[in-house]
Amino acid sequence: MNIMDPLISVEFEVFGKVQGVYFTKFCKEMCEELNINGWVKNTKKGTIQGKLQGQRSNIQQMVVWLSNTGSPGSQIEHCELTNWQNLAKPDYTGFQIRF
Repeated sequence: MNIMDPLISVEFEVFGKVQGVYFTKFCKEMCEELNINGWVKNTKKGTIQGKLQGQRSNIQQMVVWLSNTGSPGSQIEHCELTNWQNLAKPDYTGFQIRF
């Protein structure tokens, strides 16, 4: 493990016009490109929730995407980030869309 870029974990919830297949699909693709493990899902209350695990620099890039960019056509109001943790190793293998 690179001590300068430790493994971390964070849970997220994205609010706004974010529901649908596209947001979760693009989120999964972005995470796979950044070598981030975890999951994402649509919620019944119209948000997107998930968990990210990976190197801090990659997580930070993904947080910017979740907070500002999102999928084409989405309108992000805000992104809440909770349960930040340092990890010895990821709890997940790969990145999945949950239903």
